Amino acid sequence: MSRIQKAFANGKAFIPFITCGDPDLETTAAVVRAAAENGADLIELGIPFSDPTAEGPVIQGANVRALAGGVTTDKIFDFVREIRKDVRIPMVFMTYANVVFSYGTEKFLSTCKEIEIDGLILPDLPFEEKEEFLPMCRKYGVDLISLIAPTSENRIAMIAREAEGFLYIVSSLGVTGTRTEIKTDLKSIVDVVRQNTDIPCAIGFGISRPEQARKMADISDGAIVGSAIIKLLEQYGKDAPRYVGEYVKSMKDSLR
Repeated sequence: MSRIQKAFANGKAFIPFITCGDPDLETTAAVVRAAAENGADLIELGIPFSDPTAEGPVIQGANVRALAGGVTTDKIFDFVREIRKDVRIPMVFMTYANVVFSYGTEKFLSTCKEIEIDGLILPDLPFEEKEEFLPMCRKYGVDLISLIAPTSENRIAMIAREAEGFLYIVSSLGVTGTRTEIKTDLKSIVDVVRQNTDIPCAIGFGISRPEQARKMADISDGAIVGSAIIKLLEQYGKDAPRYVGEYVKSMKDSLR
């Protein structure tokens, strides 16, 4: 069982997303620790990119703030090295293909292995083009995590069959952001996934409240939350870790 799959072994998983370097890496470290201490099962770390096409205004803002603060991929690697001394839950990077490619795919992934990053999510990488990164991911034992969107339709089974780590199911069309309600027929998507793989699947995009998380986790194996956490960072800045910890606890409690 991979470390990522272990994250789904204690009931429904709660997965927070945190943009590295917003407002600075010291705060990111404190937020990651607060999330881990309050029941997060796996953490998605966003490596900022100047053109984050999958993101709504909230996470775009976080990218802008982090980049303005001078965060770089190397600084993020050093930050993970440091935090791995005491944070043992699985962590994955979420970024864009260009970030990995321009850094040097092999150098990027060999560093991921060294600092114990368990997986990689590239929302702008089409399933058909994943061979560009997959061999290197396999060489260094980093799960390349696939996304399934409501538009995946007849490709859901194929994506599920080849999935690694966990499957990220996108709850609705459009970009990340909190939504008042999620209308997609997610249950039928999850049913197709279940018929084709044993790999856990978690639902993200648009989840912000405990009752939404519970609803998503009833259908799948967990819930992913980003924008609601980034809003706390935007609001409280360096004081955010305490609020993020409380929020993560309330979300995880709702999944128990």
